Amino acid sequence: MKNITLRIATVFILCLCNTIYAQENSKQLPNIVIIYADDMGFGDLNCQNPNSKIPTPNLDKLATEGMRFTDAHSSSAICSPSRFALLTGQYHWRRTHGIVKSFGEPLFKDTDVTLPQLLKTEGYETAAIGKWHLGWHWNFINKEPSGERTYWGRTHETYLVEDIDWEAPLTGGPIDRGFDYYFGDGTINFPPYAWVENDKFVEAPNDFFEFNQFEREAKEIDWDSRPGPKVAGWDPYTVLPTLTKKTISWIGNQKKDKPFFLYLALPAPHAPIIPNDEFDGTSEAGAYGDFVFQTDWVAGQVLKALKDNGFEENTIVIFSSDNGPEKFAFERAEKYDHYSMGDFRGLKRDIWEGGHHIPFLIKWPNHIEAGTVSDNLISQVDIMATLLEITKTKIPEQGAIDSQSFLSIITGKPNKNKHRTATIHNTNASGYAVRQDNWLYINTPTGSVTRMPESFKNLRGYTDFSTAGLLFDLEKDPEQRVNLFEKYPEKIKEMQAYLKQELDKGYLK
Repeated sequence: MKNITLRIATVFILCLCNTIYAQENSKQLPNIVIIYADDMGFGDLNCQNPNSKIPTPNLDKLATEGMRFTDAHSSSAICSPSRFALLTGQYHWRRTHGIVKSFGEPLFKDTDVTLPQLLKTEGYETAAIGKWHLGWHWNFINKEPSGERTYWGRTHETYLVEDIDWEAPLTGGPIDRGFDYYFGDGTINFPPYAWVENDKFVEAPNDFFEFNQFEREAKEIDWDSRPGPKVAGWDPYTVLPTLTKKTISWIGNQKKDKPFFLYLALPAPHAPIIPNDEFDGTSEAGAYGDFVFQTDWVAGQVLKALKDNGFEENTIVIFSSDNGPEKFAFERAEKYDHYSMGDFRGLKRDIWEGGHHIPFLIKWPNHIEAGTVSDNLISQVDIMATLLEITKTKIPEQGAIDSQSFLSIITGKPNKNKHRTATIHNTNASGYAVRQDNWLYINTPTGSVTRMPESFKNLRGYTDFSTAGLLFDLEKDPEQRVNLFEKYPEKIKEMQAYLKQELDKGYLK
């Protein structure tokens, strides 16, 4: 009898322990991984372009295991501003319109509140790996560049190796913005061409890179790799493989009982177009297509590392791109019949849809129904509010001011009062694209910043417009062919008023 009682008590205790463990496990904060591609267009993903000439098996699988958004947007159509917006939950145009140039100061101010800073308050281990392109406080010996180089038809002042103290810590970068760890090359086509780990150079630059003259040529395009200091023998072909290895290693070193946030900012498929040799011929869209395929492979390696280390079931994975594809997508479409912009008009830099209408995939096992597709409007500025709602992290009054959570969308619990209905894009101060529901208003006669070749216009049947502004019904006309500016003057006034209201809120201090 005593043995039976003891066995019953033992079973009861085990059941109680399992229940407590399950309850504690259900409260465990999810790990978060953001994979951020560079210059990848909506039409580069095979899962959303049936005519794509580029296989993307890993990203297609990610889409089938989670949710794919068909109406997702970056804040800007160029890189630094979009990265700032993602990490702060604020439209970039409240601070800047342009990119951080070579040896530029930080885009952030110390008053800014970033996503990793807030996640750290909940106990997250945080890391940024890859492209930063948001500036550092450089340790100048000579504040003004002492060199000159001529390219793009004019002379540019250029920093030389002796102009900078390479041994002093770099400040104002990832480590000062909430990341516990950083490893990357800063920006693949900007000097210095060297690795940075945390706040120090792994090896100090000791040589000089001349404009577009890597020791091994790019396979397709290298039109703007700027001159400046480099580590002798710097090989851009090692960048993506090195970042992949570092990422896998970092994931493998994480603890099961401590949540982590990884921001993996890939330098691909941005120019220079440099797929490694083993990826040559893996697409039918030239070297760029092979580079996209390699980028997909890297995403697959990250997903595999999460699974191999037992993190897959409790990790949110987001994949997106900072803006649309580079201008060479026009030529690629004509040569290979591959449209990196998909059916959208325009490319990187443009305020046409193709400039900022980007791929967006999110997976969260047991929370997001596999294989779902959402046509809800979202912006990358919304990532911050969504992740902070998931982790129940308090947002300071001046934090994430433009961010709107889309948690109810991804969990299938619609709350229309919380859904985004409007957003504002721009690339420079002279033009804005304003989205409200299905309407898209552009306050200039064109959405082009990148010049569209006449041959491509003829191929697609595009015509130019002559009105002071533009208005499109994207539900009926996603390709922006039918300008309704003169037909709906009241709608124009309404959207102009909304734009003014947001601009009048001013810039971030």
